[in-house]
Amino acid sequence: MSLREIPFADPGVPDTRSGLRFILWLEHQQIRGQLAAIGWGLLFFGSIAAAPVAVGIAVQAVIDRSWPRLLLAGGLLLAMGVVKAISDAFFHKAVVTNWIRTAARIQQLLARKAADLGSMLTRRIAAGEVVAVNSGDVERIGWFVEIIGRFSAALLTCLAVVIGLLFYEPQLGLAVALAVPVLALSIVPLLKPAERRADAQRAKNGRATELAADTVAGLRVLRGIGGEELFLARYRSASQEVRSASVRTARMWSLIAALQIFLFGLFLVFIVWFGISLVRSGRIGVGELVTTYGFVTFLLLPLQVFEETASAFIFSKVSAKRAARVLAIQRTDDTMGQGVAQAPRGDLFDPVSGLLVQEGSFTAVVCGDPDAGGKLADRLGGHSPDALPEDASVLVGGVSLDNLPLASAREAVLVQDKDPVLLSGSVHELFDVPASGDVSIADALRASQCADILDVLAQTLPEGVEDPMEAVLTERGRSLSGGQRQRVALARSLYVDPPVLVLDEPTSAVDAHTEARVADGLGALRAGKTTVVFTSSPLVLDRADQVVFVPDGRVAAVGTHHELVHSDRRYRSVVTREDEALEETA
Repeated sequence: MSLREIPFADPGVPDTRSGLRFILWLEHQQIRGQLAAIGWGLLFFGSIAAAPVAVGIAVQAVIDRSWPRLLLAGGLLLAMGVVKAISDAFFHKAVVTNWIRTAARIQQLLARKAADLGSMLTRRIAAGEVVAVNSGDVERIGWFVEIIGRFSAALLTCLAVVIGLLFYEPQLGLAVALAVPVLALSIVPLLKPAERRADAQRAKNGRATELAADTVAGLRVLRGIGGEELFLARYRSASQEVRSASVRTARMWSLIAALQIFLFGLFLVFIVWFGISLVRSGRIGVGELVTTYGFVTFLLLPLQVFEETASAFIFSKVSAKRAARVLAIQRTDDTMGQGVAQAPRGDLFDPVSGLLVQEGSFTAVVCGDPDAGGKLADRLGGHSPDALPEDASVLVGGVSLDNLPLASAREAVLVQDKDPVLLSGSVHELFDVPASGDVSIADALRASQCADILDVLAQTLPEGVEDPMEAVLTERGRSLSGGQRQRVALARSLYVDPPVLVLDEPTSAVDAHTEARVADGLGALRAGKTTVVFTSSPLVLDRADQVVFVPDGRVAAVGTHHELVHSDRRYRSVVTREDEALEETA
């Protein structure tokens, strides 16, 4: 139960069939911690619950003028205070440890899932949703796991107090035994409306987080087109919706708390009235009434814990459902046979579009629509949408990518999208990735024409450091221009040297002169290896072994760039933009 075990060597395999099952799985992982929390909680609540006994003895001792019993009562109160102080510290430590361990376990599971799925994760679920799950939802789920220890200890103590009252003063005890379940269940009719409001709040919060993440990611583009105010207005509207939903949720829980306190107050008035009548009739003493009153007032503490547990369950149920949804995302190969262990070699074939790339060729693909090209590039990497049938998987050497283990699929095909991510760190650390070993970093940088980039980065080196590979790149490579980021990312992909390399618009932000040299370097370094480039640049197309025209999701023409320009009007329109030029002239 120590926090030193974090991060866990193995966070486990969660049950993601539903949000409730996921919570139960988390509870099972914390069984030792929960038992410790319950043990310390019983001492904590028990010391508070037992205090009225000593107070009752003290009051009756004063009435009877019995100093020995008064001293006994004082000793009991002192002992209970010491037990309460010690148990409170360890009880708090136990429940907080449960919360931290649960939150850490969920974050490790999410990190492992992100590493397993890679870019496929944000294609299956919005990036903002992933951020919301990893922040707010983790906290809420951990809150419920933490409160289970407190709830169990409070419930057991409450039962002990009620049973004790039945033996101590049967008439008052019977009234308490009948009233406590009513007080505890009085909030049940309001839980469903509270859950609906919490669900709506969580959905609006996820939408606002998603909008914020998208805005930050595209901030440079927004500034370029002057769209900051538009997105700011959208986020302002979304945040106000979150605020309104939060207020509605808070109002419901305020109503629940007020109702519970009001009903408990009425019950307390009844107990005092009934107890006074018993004292006046001589059935019980004043000390017994004070003890009973103390027991009853103690019951407000477990009732508040019950209310908090209900609140935690409502919020965590919504959050757990979304966390389970993220953790349940799988590649097709995670649920299918693992019959092929090694990355296959051979021709690359997509049965959906009919695209066939011969092994060892430099093939350029022209789609016309950049978004369609990006989707096709993703599919070539094994990121098949769920809507496609099983027999629509991309084949490499006749082997379905969806039937490959994840590691083998990644070894077989590498896809670099049009907006590659460059993590912060030195240039040398950027190349700290699994690679074949057949291509050096220097060769990869040379082929992608990065010499000028290294010269610029060398000027940022601290005094005494001369190797430009030690220059530090800022987060997502923001210290570089768009074309520079593309070339550095291309160098990293070339260094990996996969059997099949798929590049989506790798030179869209590069000037024509540099683009021609990059195309030459790419062709030379990847000679004899399967390379697929999605582009509409004539400079790249002219250097490809073959060009495949895929205008509407299906292969329409295959040939060299020179052949297609002269034989296919639609192809010529896409790569030369002659129709656009004619429209502008008109």
